[in-house]
Amino acid sequence: MPDKRCSLDPEASLMGKNHEQTTLRPEVTVIGAAIMDMVVGPVSEAVFRTGSQPMQYSRLTYGGDALNESLILSKLGVRTELITKVGNDETGERILAHAAKSGIILNHAIKEDGLTTGINVVLVDSSAERYFLTNPESSLRKLSEEDILPALDEAADIVSFASLFVSPLLDIPAMERVFRKIKEKPGRILTADMTKAKNGETLRDLAPLIPHIDVLLPNREEASLLTGEADPYRSMQCMLEAGFSCVVMKIGGDGCLVGRGGKITRVAACPVTNVSDTTGAGDSFVAGFLYGLTQELSAEKCAGLGSATAACTVEAVGATEGKITPEEIMRRFERN
Repeated sequence: MPDKRCSLDPEASLMGKNHEQTTLRPEVTVIGAAIMDMVVGPVSEAVFRTGSQPMQYSRLTYGGDALNESLILSKLGVRTELITKVGNDETGERILAHAAKSGIILNHAIKEDGLTTGINVVLVDSSAERYFLTNPESSLRKLSEEDILPALDEAADIVSFASLFVSPLLDIPAMERVFRKIKEKPGRILTADMTKAKNGETLRDLAPLIPHIDVLLPNREEASLLTGEADPYRSMQCMLEAGFSCVVMKIGGDGCLVGRGGKITRVAACPVTNVSDTTGAGDSFVAGFLYGLTQELSAEKCAGLGSATAACTVEAVGATEGKITPEEIMRRFERN
């Protein structure tokens, strides 16, 4: 398989690969959390004064960074493997059944006795911003190095680590060992999304991880916490100077920044008809980006597909409920 490290020709054809699946081996392996989301909204602070508040919607949906990415990739026709951990309970069974029905490979998904599968409460306000209530003792924060390492020999040539800093069991030394194992196979691409650093970690702390990550995908706030820079361009420059070969920074309605080879390019966000819920927008962006990697596209074109996928997601309530098909994201990409 050719090396596809986001240094591909920026003029590479958008339809550069015949996407027929000829084997059962996954094209993308996603590592991370699989939970349920209870999405309710719109809500306001008035509920704490009144004791109750009418809502327009209250829906139980599938969630978690890795499950979101996997479900969207499956919708885009990408054969996807999910490495995750759930509890051996009704919620965990429901998640795995839905993933299997969606065509996701679950050979290395773990059901653990005595573990509660995570359910997040997602409060969506009138501007579609969301706020999370989470259980730190649930499966959301229990994925470990020991859960992941045995699965990596069979992993795909593109591996997505769905979120730095989610599980406290995956501290920087543990992630470094996992990433080193992932990169043992020549030509394998490792992408890493983020959440906010929980313990004041900085770019200097991430130094052991940098040589292994081909694409880092933070949002503006997550990057700022690492670099100490509020301006996204200065923050991007700090990450490139630290040694990251490719950084794709999500900057909300302003689109994203792609930094590589000493150059920073802004990719515009796709227009959205109506923002209903921003839950999962970042995960959708990553899934669209990964879809582009399976097509052997440049980082800039992958980012454009990521923006198109995120635009589909925010028009519906729930992280993976939008109208997401290869045709739809291509239509939006081309219009943008």
